[in-house]
Amino acid sequence: MTATDVASDPAASADRSAPVEDRPSPTGRLRRFGWGLVRGRADDPAWVRPALLALLGATALLYLWSLSESGWANAYYAAAVQAGSSSWKAFLFGSSDGSNFITVDKAPAFLWPMDLSARIFGVSSWSILVPQALEGVATVGVLYAAVRRWFGPVAGLLAGAVAALTPVAVLMFRFNNPDALLVLLMTLGAYAVVRAIESGATRWVVLFGALVGFAFLAKMLQAFLVLPAFGFAYLLAAPVPFWRRVRQLALAAVAMVAAGGWWVALVELWPASSRPYIGGSEDNSVLNLIFGYNGFGRLTGDEVGSVGGGPAGTAGRWGSTGLGRLFDAEYGGQASWLIPAALLLLVVLLVATVRAPRTDRSRAAAVLWGGWLVVTGLAISLGEGIIHPYYTVALVPAVGALVGIGAVWLWQRRSQLWSRLAAAVVIAVSAWWSHELLERTPDWRPHLRTFVLAAGIGLAVLIVLAAQAMARNAAGVVAAAVFAVVLAGPAAYTQATVTTAHTGALPSAGPAQIGFGFRGGGARPGNLGGGRFPPLGRLGNGQAPPGLGTNLPQPGQQSGSNDGNSIGNNPSDTAGTGGTSGNPFPFPSGGIGGILGASEPSAELTKLLSTDGDEYTWVAATVSANQAAGYQLATGYPVMAMGGFNGTDPTPTLAEFEDFVAAGRIHYFIAGGGMGLGRGGAGGAGGGTSDSGEISTWVEQHYDAITVGGTVIYDLTA
Repeated sequence: MTATDVASDPAASADRSAPVEDRPSPTGRLRRFGWGLVRGRADDPAWVRPALLALLGATALLYLWSLSESGWANAYYAAAVQAGSSSWKAFLFGSSDGSNFITVDKAPAFLWPMDLSARIFGVSSWSILVPQALEGVATVGVLYAAVRRWFGPVAGLLAGAVAALTPVAVLMFRFNNPDALLVLLMTLGAYAVVRAIESGATRWVVLFGALVGFAFLAKMLQAFLVLPAFGFAYLLAAPVPFWRRVRQLALAAVAMVAAGGWWVALVELWPASSRPYIGGSEDNSVLNLIFGYNGFGRLTGDEVGSVGGGPAGTAGRWGSTGLGRLFDAEYGGQASWLIPAALLLLVVLLVATVRAPRTDRSRAAAVLWGGWLVVTGLAISLGEGIIHPYYTVALVPAVGALVGIGAVWLWQRRSQLWSRLAAAVVIAVSAWWSHELLERTPDWRPHLRTFVLAAGIGLAVLIVLAAQAMARNAAGVVAAAVFAVVLAGPAAYTQATVTTAHTGALPSAGPAQIGFGFRGGGARPGNLGGGRFPPLGRLGNGQAPPGLGTNLPQPGQQSGSNDGNSIGNNPSDTAGTGGTSGNPFPFPSGGIGGILGASEPSAELTKLLSTDGDEYTWVAATVSANQAAGYQLATGYPVMAMGGFNGTDPTPTLAEFEDFVAAGRIHYFIAGGGMGLGRGGAGGAGGGTSDSGEISTWVEQHYDAITVGGTVIYDLTA
């Protein structure tokens, strides 16, 4: 407690000056602290802190409910957590196995909370997923704090509620992809910008730079999409001279580079021979990964060696690009429920404050959160490379903030007709768009969309005609009804998301719907292993991706994985990893078969792989990290992921593999897996790159195949 605090708090001053025997006991101080935690600030209305605690408690319940039903969720990253919990080198580099053969295709910071949790509590679904859920609760709390500072507790609570109930947020904060930590760090950065604009203090400017830099270590260049909004908002509205603002932003840039660049420098300077291969790169360089596969390639589609993107404005592999992408059949239900409202409120704030002083906070907030929404939204909409619907979770804090701020801002001015008309338009548009999204699943809760539309239009009319004359209590009831109606659709999608298990590489929120994506859960007719897959020709853009829908395995043909992704529907299908089709989806440069989920070895195979596991660097090798992940998680021993995530990374070479075998470091080779043809080479039985194909052929020529639990393996020590 500072001297200022003591001076402003007579009780505290009295405690200090009172005799020792008259001071509060530790129990009394603890009781006072607990009451302060529940009551909140002395100048707050009594309902504020309980409402915040209720919001955070409900969010925690929502994000933690039946969390372990998703199992390993994304087994690719779960295996990396297992590795990081057993090896500090794997922890540092983000290796996919404890023997440090290759890293995951991201920077490792998002793994670190899960790694530490697994070290403390053991490797399990809960120890991996609970940190992600807690990051989600923290995001809601930080968003509340950021919005509340300028616009009051009601705006903060509304912003937090919108964020907590957005379906894609519920999905990703219950999953182990990098996005949870990314979104938390960006929201913390926005809070630091708010504090910096308030005071002009350099420490807050440096802090938001450092937070964005650390967010880079969660998901690389995607973290930098908020920089234009953060920098321009501070440059526009901070209460300090212009050139001081410029110098402060330069310091923020230095802090950003330091916070994210230390790991990059460490990896680049570390001898390549004593660290794992950098997964996702073409040349074992983290710089190649940053600026290629995880960088500009996502925008341009030039992602050599990856699963690839598609031409702009066309039906590419990842759906049509364009300004309507966020609202199409695949993306719309994830995060777009209140994006129209957020954009309308953004326009209202900017127009209404056009003549305001430079430091006006309403305009600064519009620039901060609106810039975040617009820049990130455009990147997702126009990106020609690998863009997945769940990336829209990065929009959630901005949407929540704009809705909370704009709604309260208009409500405070409801005595003016223009404000009531603007509010009515926002409500009506939100209800209409919710109706449109719900109509895309016509057999799922059909009455909800009718209720939302009718109630939304009725409330919009009521706002215009009667909001000005309403008593305070009645106005509060109407405002609560408005938010209950506009949040009914996303809340229903959220409930469907929470009650469905999600596994694999491409999770999607909400009930099953037409669109190009994959969602874990109970298998449904026409779906692949419980993953949501649309009827051919019924993708989000009305077309199948190039090549999909032709040359698919026929009923009874093995798919090349035993993770439930077999396309054949013959009850006699084996669906083992030794299947005949290493590339069930005929995409150029390696299709998407094999990245839908991890392998699930039989008990017989698991026992065999685990026998004498401590005697080998890798108990097995197989093509692609997803295949390797299933075996590694089942056995607890490192498995070599040849070719990295999808089997297309150029490692190991045949010569390197022969050396590993000659040294007795690999026990078994598991056939199948991978994504078919990689960088122009024959995939062989194992799929993946030309190197993987050569290795598979070499193994077949020199060792005898045996089948264990439906899976073809080779004993490299025989």
